[in-house]
Amino acid sequence: MSQQFALPGVTESERNYWLTPPDLLERLALHFGPFDFDPCPFPRPDGWEALGSEWGNCNYVNPPFRGNPGPTAFVRKAIIEQAKGRSSLLVLPVPSYVNLLLEAGASAGSLGRVRWLHIKTGEPQPNPSPICTFFLRGSTV
Repeated sequence: MSQQFALPGVTESERNYWLTPPDLLERLALHFGPFDFDPCPFPRPDGWEALGSEWGNCNYVNPPFRGNPGPTAFVRKAIIEQAKGRSSLLVLPVPSYVNLLLEAGASAGSLGRVRWLHIKTGEPQPNPSPICTFFLRGSTV
């Protein structure tokens, strides 16, 4: 364990749990909320199952960034809730370059799982990763 995470009184199972700063939550609620449900509360009630429960009309979702279930399970659940007419704000980790692009005003889109072609054989990639597009519009376009 790195020194950064060697916090007094924090158990091994607790070291990956972090709370949203109250001022950030307040700003997000002003912009996206008000939130009426938190599927990832702290402290978590005994027997709590976020993915099996009904969510509220406007949800604040700060899921575990690692482990099982991880962020993908919460994204899938939020999509199910959206089909029921419910909104969710998910806070998720992304690579630094994604944040840089978004902060620069890039528009994002999904290309799905692109089966890139091998440079010599032309064979499609067997296990493609999800790919996004990011478009930074210049003043000349």
